[in-house]
Amino acid sequence: MSLLDSQGWPVRGEAGQKVVAFGGGHGLSATLKALRHLTHQLTAVVTVADDGGSSGRLREEMGVLPPGDLRMALASLCDDSEWGLTWRDLMQLRFKTGGPLTDHALGNLLITGLWQMFDDPVVGLDWVGRLLQAHGQVMPMSSVPVDIEADVIFEGETRVVRGQSEVATTGHRITDVRLLPEHPPVPSAVIEATAEAEWVVLGPGSWYTSVLPHLLVEDLHRALVTTAAHRALVLNLAPQSGETDGFSPADHVRVVHSYAPDFKLDIVIADPTAVDDVDDLVEACELLGARLLLRQVRTGSGLPVHDPLRLAAAFRDAFDGYLGEVGESEAWLS
Repeated sequence: MSLLDSQGWPVRGEAGQKVVAFGGGHGLSATLKALRHLTHQLTAVVTVADDGGSSGRLREEMGVLPPGDLRMALASLCDDSEWGLTWRDLMQLRFKTGGPLTDHALGNLLITGLWQMFDDPVVGLDWVGRLLQAHGQVMPMSSVPVDIEADVIFEGETRVVRGQSEVATTGHRITDVRLLPEHPPVPSAVIEATAEAEWVVLGPGSWYTSVLPHLLVEDLHRALVTTAAHRALVLNLAPQSGETDGFSPADHVRVVHSYAPDFKLDIVIADPTAVDDVDDLVEACELLGARLLLRQVRTGSGLPVHDPLRLAAAFRDAFDGYLGEVGESEAWLS
């Protein structure tokens, strides 16, 4: 771990541990905003299944990876200087023209242009990171776009729903989910970062469309299972309407285990206000070999949104615990 100041935060200039965070959308953004308080050796691996909005239009028209979630991850890592924050805001700006550019995010267009220039998604994203003076690197889960396909129960029958935007809003119980193509290629840099990590983090986020996809890609699954890194899972603060209606925190953990029984965790982080049955959640965590770390990570507003500083403190406790600073399991359930 890096040296800490009097308030327990890393001293500026200290690199910190190598951490790779997996996910997409607002959930990954929350994780990155928290982790950047603890380390500068931070890599984000982002799902590439988005098929809606600006990203979906660019994907369909140009055959590129959907850039939106990648843009959000980069914005979360931007430098806090005037330069970084200005470019972050410009990257997030959406056009309101009433014409073909309406609702396109400027950052999506910039990323797509760099991909055309360099013909390498990782290199193009690195150039955007340099522009934002990002504290970390952002990479796609796959070098080709993927589609999410799910079996759902509708009026007692199984139906197939295809596309991230459709699966995320199905409103029916999902019984199975898969990716198309079945074996998308993973950038070598993603495999290397996972192998070299000291910690890998999954969640929070849309469970079936942002978190699970990383475990459904064969090469990435293997990398996550075989890495020597410690592994943490951050649970959502509430079920996601349309995708995980009625799910308990333990149900989320059991879904991970059902799709990747060989994937073991060290820590599961949950907010106590989101857990009705702690014993059930502890049992689910044990399926993955994990200890439960209960910490207040919700914003003060009470909304199901993670607070970056509170989540950072939870990560710090988790990381320090595996350096021997937390011993008995009871200390984690507080």
